[in-house]
Amino acid sequence: MTQMESARAGKITEEMEIAARKEGVSAEYIRAGVAEGTIVIPKNKNRRRSNICAIGKGLSVKVNALIGTSNDRAQRDMEASKLRIAEEAGCDSFMDLSTGGDIDEMRRQTLRLANVAVGCVPLYQAGVNAIKKDGGVVNMKPDDLFDIIEQQAADGMDFMAIHSALSMDIIETLRRTGRVTEIVSRGGSFMTAWMLHNQRENPLYEQFDRLLDIMRRHDVTLSIGDAVRPGCTADSLDAIQLKGLILAGELAKRALDAGVQVMIEGPGHVPLNHIESTLLLQKRLCHDVPYFILGFLSTDIAPGYDNITAAIGGAWAGLHGADFICYLTPAEHLGLPNEEDVRTGVISAKIAANAADVSRKRNGAWERALEMSKARAALDVNRQIELAMYPDRLSAAGHDGGKCEVCGEKCACQIAAEYFGAA
Repeated sequence: MTQMESARAGKITEEMEIAARKEGVSAEYIRAGVAEGTIVIPKNKNRRRSNICAIGKGLSVKVNALIGTSNDRAQRDMEASKLRIAEEAGCDSFMDLSTGGDIDEMRRQTLRLANVAVGCVPLYQAGVNAIKKDGGVVNMKPDDLFDIIEQQAADGMDFMAIHSALSMDIIETLRRTGRVTEIVSRGGSFMTAWMLHNQRENPLYEQFDRLLDIMRRHDVTLSIGDAVRPGCTADSLDAIQLKGLILAGELAKRALDAGVQVMIEGPGHVPLNHIESTLLLQKRLCHDVPYFILGFLSTDIAPGYDNITAAIGGAWAGLHGADFICYLTPAEHLGLPNEEDVRTGVISAKIAANAADVSRKRNGAWERALEMSKARAALDVNRQIELAMYPDRLSAAGHDGGKCEVCGEKCACQIAAEYFGAA
C-alpha cells in the first residue's frame, strides 16, 4: 500500500510515526494530513531510508537543495561532495537535475549516497536523450518520455517535478499577452518547443492518468512543475501564471482522487507585496496541498547574492503558508554552483525556514529562540552553542569566561540584570 492508501485506510505507517516524532505532533495528525492531501511524505516504496520528512500543513518549513551534472561539468565526485555538504548543512531533500555525462549512473549514485528524500525532473533526461538520438527535443517521442519516468520511479526517486500544467491553451494565451521573460522554466521551454513544433498537446497533460498510474505504483510524490512561472518580478501574478495555477489545481484534484501524493511548485520571482496573494491563491485553487516554492526571489537586481534575495522572500512565503523552500545559491544567474555555494545556499534557506517557523510557532522554533535569548542574557556561551543552528561560527569566535567581546567589561545585559535583580 502507498502512504496515502494506508492513511485513508486508517493505518499509521512507520514513516508517519518517524515524521510525527520529528515534528512534535501526533502520528494521527500526520496520518490525517496524508489522507486528505495536505501533508506528503516523499518516500518511494522501492527505497529504504530512515531519514523521513513530512511536508505540509502545520509542519515545519522544509528545505530542498539542487545538484546535478551538465555538459560543461559532469564530475560525479563533485556532485557527491555537494550532496554530503548539503546534508551536513541541514537540507531535507535533494533534486538531481543532471543533464550531462552518464545521467543514469549519476542518479543511482545520488540514490545510493543520499540519506534524505531525492527528487528529479524526468523531462530533462528525456530531452537530452532526444537531442542525442533524434537530433532535437522536438523529436522526442511521448512513449520515450514515459519510459524515462517509469525508469526513474523504479530506481527509487521519492518525488518528481512533472510539467503537466502546460497546455496549448496556456501557450496561446502567452502568445496573445506576452511577458518580459516569457518562459524561464527549462522543462517548460522543452515542452513548449515540442508542442509548437509538433502542433500537439502536452503528453504530460493529455496522458495525465498514465502518469498517475506510475506515481501510484511506486509511491512517488508528484510535484506539479511550474512550467510558466514568472522569471522576473514584473511578470508576477500575470494572466499566464494564474492560468497555469488553475490548471495545476485541476490536476492536483485528479491526483488526490487517484490516491497519489501531490504538491505544487510555485514561482521563483515574486515581490514582497505579492507573496501573501500568491500563497492565498495557490492554497485556494490547489486544494491546500503542500506548496513547493523556488525562492521566492524578492528582487531581480542582486546577481551573486540571490541566496539572500531568496531567503528574504522565502521567510515571508513561509510565514504565509509555503511548506517547502528550494534553495538558491550565490551562483544563481551566474553559473553552476560549487561546493561552497551549495553550503551557503542551504544555510540561507534554513535560516529563512526557521524565521517562518518562529513566526508560526512550529516544531519548537519559538521556544528554542526564547532559550537562546535567555542564554545570551545569562552570558551562557555553552548553552548558546548548544542552541545555535550553526554553532561552528559561535565556537570559533572564542569567549573569555563568558565576557562579551563587543561590550567588554560593561555588558549591557549584565548591567541591566544587576538593577533588575536577575544577575
